Amino acid sequence: MDEAETSNIFHVPTLSLPSIRPPDSYDPFRSQPVPLIIDNGSSNLRFGFSTSASPHSSPNVIAKYKERKFNQSLLLFGDAIDAESGAKSQGKTPWEGDVLLNFDAMENALDYAFVRLGIDAESIEHPVLMTERLCSPLHSRALTSELMFEQYSVPSLTYCVDSVMSFYCNNKPTSGSTFGADGLVISFNTASTSVIPILNGKGVLSHAKRIPWGTQQSTEYLLKLIQLKYSSFPTRVTSTQASWMLHNFCSFATDYPAVLRSLKIPANMRAAERIIQFPFAIPVIEEKTEEELTRIAEKRKEQGKKLQELAAKSRMEKLAKKENDLQYLTSLKEGKSENKREWTNTLQVEGFDDDAALDETIKKLEADVKRARKKDPDGQDDIIEEPSFPLIDVPDADLDEEGIKEKKKQKLMKAGFDARARARREKEKEREEKEAEGRREEEERENNFDDWAARLRREQEAIMSKIKERGRRKAALSDRKSAAAQARMKNIASLAADERVSKKKRKAGAEDMFGADDEDWQIYRKLNTAAVSSDEEEEFNQLRIIESKLLMHDPTFTAQHTHASITSQRSALISAFRPQYEEGNIEGSARIHLNTERWRVCETFFSPGMAGVDCAGLGEVLQNILARFSETEKARLVKNVFITGGPSQFPGLQERLHGTLRPILPPEMHLGNIVRAADPSFDAWKGMASFANTDEFDQVGVTAEEYQEWGGERIKRWWGGNCNSAV
Repeated sequence: MDEAETSNIFHVPTLSLPSIRPPDSYDPFRSQPVPLIIDNGSSNLRFGFSTSASPHSSPNVIAKYKERKFNQSLLLFGDAIDAESGAKSQGKTPWEGDVLLNFDAMENALDYAFVRLGIDAESIEHPVLMTERLCSPLHSRALTSELMFEQYSVPSLTYCVDSVMSFYCNNKPTSGSTFGADGLVISFNTASTSVIPILNGKGVLSHAKRIPWGTQQSTEYLLKLIQLKYSSFPTRVTSTQASWMLHNFCSFATDYPAVLRSLKIPANMRAAERIIQFPFAIPVIEEKTEEELTRIAEKRKEQGKKLQELAAKSRMEKLAKKENDLQYLTSLKEGKSENKREWTNTLQVEGFDDDAALDETIKKLEADVKRARKKDPDGQDDIIEEPSFPLIDVPDADLDEEGIKEKKKQKLMKAGFDARARARREKEKEREEKEAEGRREEEERENNFDDWAARLRREQEAIMSKIKERGRRKAALSDRKSAAAQARMKNIASLAADERVSKKKRKAGAEDMFGADDEDWQIYRKLNTAAVSSDEEEEFNQLRIIESKLLMHDPTFTAQHTHASITSQRSALISAFRPQYEEGNIEGSARIHLNTERWRVCETFFSPGMAGVDCAGLGEVLQNILARFSETEKARLVKNVFITGGPSQFPGLQERLHGTLRPILPPEMHLGNIVRAADPSFDAWKGMASFANTDEFDQVGVTAEEYQEWGGERIKRWWGGNCNSAV
């Protein structure tokens, strides 16, 4: 492994168990109307008093879990769920996507927050400032208000939009002045991304837009890409691990198509990849001594020798049986009776219908015997002395009944001996021809090695071309619209429409001559593309012989030049996209290579259609919002483009937004710097805390009396909250 690859390896962090923290002291806030700030996020719940420097933060998830050891039911919240492995599958959040729906979980989360703050009073005696989503449904707001007023008896409740409060935190007015900043707020939330224009310190929510794509969807999309790329990954990749990869290795591309074009070069893809090393366990292999290894090798050798002997014995037994059958049938044919009825009865007794069936069986046995002798591992038969057959030449008239039977037996034995002798002669002739061909080839190799090697390479290329062309034809036949598939259908149609000899004509003596010529059988090869022909098997055998000769004698011909190696080679780009490790490399098999996914996941914010979401991207939404304002107002908005939320920290986002906004603005209009929130995670809470300490906060909240009069859906209209059902 080179140094560059080692520097790109990152290990998946292991989760540490949460520490037990005691509740805060409530004494400084007891009987004091200090506002209570709750940033109810989809992923994290941030809470604290407005006079605190920073809030408490915990994952906004609960789990009801029954502990088996002590048989106790537990209610876990936040980090505590990670301490119990069985509780993770039971986790629930108050949010369903971008809508607050699970109010049992919401109540449990608020209970945890109030206990963590040390509040031990019967009711919450502090005014509450709480976040809600842009254009939050009235049903969710009504149930939240009911929970806060009926369950916790808060004196007043104010709702605000978190992204507007984050903008307020980063553009706070000087003391004594009112908030009147202009800007275009782009908020990247857990389940959505919203764009809110702000003029004179007030959110123009009638022109605000929200797209249903956020960090949660991006994490799921990255996880799906990883699962598609590594379908047989040895360990399970969790959503938490995918979220960690998203926040640490993904970035926005200023020009996404240009990035993909650059990654088409394998070297660039390898340079841009990030290798994620997952935990793995090395199997313990018992090491054996040299004596044990030697003993095992000898035992295997003996077992292999016994198996070879058994196989050779079985082959010889089968060969002897076939030779005896051949001798018997040959003698039966030679002793054919002139009486047709008697001969027919003899054939039926032996299991044959006619002479043709007998001839076919004899022919098949001769081929089987010949084939079996060719596969004889010893290469030659034992030399058998020719036995004597004294009764063969004696006339039948000079022999009695027993002598005639012995004469027939000797005829059978002589026919078998002659057949074996012919087979030995043919085998010896083939061996001599093979040896002569080998000597000629050896002489050619010694006298002119270059021509010999070039000839073998040409033969190899010719055979590989045939195999490649056959594979291309099979691939073309799988496409029913290809020319090869259409030609195959024409052949089938022509065979179906071909006029065959009718049954009546066959009775009259006419014959169907299809199959008399060997070329007739080629039609079946064209029709049955899955069948392996004998020619194909012969080509593969010939190719292996040629490659073995070149590997043995030609130093320039290596294993990489063989047909098996060439066909198994992967393209350099595919190898860079997903490198393959050697079999048995456990460390390598537990790695994930992120390359194109690093930019592809973030690109979905601008093109949600890539992930199958039918909605406008961020660039189109920005263009639609700015088109609703006059040129003067548009200039005021784009002077201060503000981004907040977790993905706002991804590299390349500011440059990508600048490249998106600049073409949709007039050339003379100034586009200010795109400002990222100083602390995207806590700026919303800090902005809420700062606003809660002002005199204006007392005027925008809904009191308990107003709740009883208006209901939970109604709120007061102010610059930081929603406008639906506001008074």
